[in-house]
Amino acid sequence: MIRYAVIVAGGSGTRMGSEIPKQFIEVNGLPVLMHTLNTFHQFDAAMQLIVVLPASQRKYWEDLCEQHEFTLAHKITNGGTTRFESVKNGLSLVSSPALIGIHDGVRPFVSPNTLERCYHHAKALGNAIPVLDAYESIRQLKNESSQALDRMAIKLVQTPQVFHSDILLPAYEQHYNPLFTDDASVVEAYGKTIHLVAGNRENIKLTTPFDLVLAEAFIKAGFEENKEEDALV
Repeated sequence: MIRYAVIVAGGSGTRMGSEIPKQFIEVNGLPVLMHTLNTFHQFDAAMQLIVVLPASQRKYWEDLCEQHEFTLAHKITNGGTTRFESVKNGLSLVSSPALIGIHDGVRPFVSPNTLERCYHHAKALGNAIPVLDAYESIRQLKNESSQALDRMAIKLVQTPQVFHSDILLPAYEQHYNPLFTDDASVVEAYGKTIHLVAGNRENIKLTTPFDLVLAEAFIKAGFEENKEEDALV
């Protein structure tokens, strides 16, 4: 079964405090988005890579690829006004049957073990979503007060979220709902049970200047995954 990675890269860089969109900021001499594409290619050289970018950023990306002599094969399509629409545009380039991973373009540190768990369990179960335990105490705001929650009942969601094409493609034929915060919520609304697997803590979404500090540290340290049990959460 063909494996795809649809890389959604539509950030603006506002929270990063940068005029350059965050997916194009250089880390260790290479734009973040290139690190992300390399991560998937190193995991599976046969992986079909699709990048979803705002139309206004395509020329900038093409110029960056030329500047960095980045020749890794990938297809590009335009993003939409919502993440839902952007993912749907990316899915238009997929040939079924396939396993499709939807991934944030600014998560370059997803580990090979996490990727293997996601694609392996999605093949067996129809979908697989990487998550982490909540390590800190959590409180929910209620009116003028707050209430402690059981952190053992909370999971922190990452990407790639991987699905069989025969589940994901029809799920994205639904009408858009503002409650669709990620691909799992879209598939869940389609009536499917979501299956969780262990993610890796380094798989952070680079959003703030502090995240860039962590990214540089991960690269300098050689980036090795914290060993997680290779099993369903």
